[in-house]
Amino acid sequence: MIQLLRCLPISGRSLFKYESIRHGRSFLIKYFNWNGHLQRGTNLGLVLRSWCPLSTKMQNVVNYNLSAIFFHYNTSSKYHAQNTNIFQRVTNGTLRYVYNMESCRNMSTSHNNQVNQDIHHFRPKKALILTKFSRYEYEKRRHPDLSEEELIKNLEERGSDYQSLLHHHHIHTKNKDLVVETLRQYGIETKVVNRFGYTDANIEWADIIFTTGGDGTFLMAASKIHRQDKPVVGINSDPSRSVGHLCLPVKFTDCIPEAVEKLMNGQFKWTQRQRIRVTLKGEQAYTPPVELHNQQLQYPEYRFIDCYQEQHNCQKGSVFTPDGCSNFVHELPVMALNEVFIGESLSSRVSYYELSVDGSPKVKIKSSGLTVCTGTGSTSWSFNINKLTPQCVEQLLKIVNEETGSALPLEDSRLVERITTRFNNSLIFDPSETLLAYTIRDPVVFGTGFSSKPRGFARRIEVKSRMFDACLVIDGGLSFLFNDGAVATLDILEDDALRTVTLLE
Repeated sequence: MIQLLRCLPISGRSLFKYESIRHGRSFLIKYFNWNGHLQRGTNLGLVLRSWCPLSTKMQNVVNYNLSAIFFHYNTSSKYHAQNTNIFQRVTNGTLRYVYNMESCRNMSTSHNNQVNQDIHHFRPKKALILTKFSRYEYEKRRHPDLSEEELIKNLEERGSDYQSLLHHHHIHTKNKDLVVETLRQYGIETKVVNRFGYTDANIEWADIIFTTGGDGTFLMAASKIHRQDKPVVGINSDPSRSVGHLCLPVKFTDCIPEAVEKLMNGQFKWTQRQRIRVTLKGEQAYTPPVELHNQQLQYPEYRFIDCYQEQHNCQKGSVFTPDGCSNFVHELPVMALNEVFIGESLSSRVSYYELSVDGSPKVKIKSSGLTVCTGTGSTSWSFNINKLTPQCVEQLLKIVNEETGSALPLEDSRLVERITTRFNNSLIFDPSETLLAYTIRDPVVFGTGFSSKPRGFARRIEVKSRMFDACLVIDGGLSFLFNDGAVATLDILEDDALRTVTLLE
């Protein structure tokens, strides 16, 4: 499966750069005549950057007009089967791929088989353990001049229970120490760091990253991983405080030695969690972000700004690309594992922007903002925005009865619950899928001519801001300026996936 990224006219011809949606590799299609028509039997030579050589030929142009081109796509590559691909021409003179989901599943299976071949050869020698600050440690750092008695009084004045904080601190510390001890029993060299020690040098030193904390610690660890040979494994060090959806199942918190044993014995499978790559274009593309977690205590251990600043400083020169007089292009060094939010900084204001999905013409939209999530994030914020309640389903069934004369059993609470659950489950998709799920929050319909789908799936989304105090927020942690004229491109590519593990029963 391939998708057009950009077109460059060269001497009466065009070079089309495509992206392999499933595998994330770039390659060029050359000698593609673009003079208003396509010639029967045109040869397409594909040159891949780092995957496998293949060639294909347009064998049969069934039809060509302003709407569609049909042709066969043949290859001897083991990742593809012969099938018919459909491309659509859109108004800007480019082609947009309409993908075949059966082909996508076949390619996914082959790729996953290849990825899991090295499970039994995985023998980490060095493990970096990123641990959170417990609430107790956070308060001690926040008030370094207070004695223990003064800290107790300060917490009581704010309605916090000192003994509870200390209790949960001990639980976290005990489980963190158990992870370290267990790894060392297997001869693995370990290094324990908090957010201040989570540097590029320490990450490069390690073969595997463990996190002891909750989802916030896992998100912080993932933010600095840019290679798939550096897996991240999350241990929920205090399940009574957080669910830890991104970590290993809660039962392994009480059986940490069993979890490490499974890992070392190859009793696991690799899990690829796709992430969102964000590219900003505009005058303020390089303006440093605001760290939202400085303003709240949801994840006191998740201090993103240090991680971002280190990458921002070292990469700015390499990705800095002037575009015209005042616009700059900045591929952010931080990718979103859960979601990206775009909208006005104040939720009481209407967000105004232009939206393009998979190369479609831009549509002007007013709403409460836009959320774009991965499969990992489809169980979180996006799910709660779109889910139905049994009350809504019951009201809909009542309306169906009135409009159609049906006699659906509204008093059957189990039926209502099944329908509710079935719909809500349809909102969740696999974290390994190279798909973006977007939701237009509370679209303004009346008087705006709104005709877009309020939610859907895509592989590339482009948003142009028409706002004056707006932000683009990554995983609820980093907020980038996104004011009038700024453009954000959101891509999901196979090479950006984060490698994690699923332990086998």
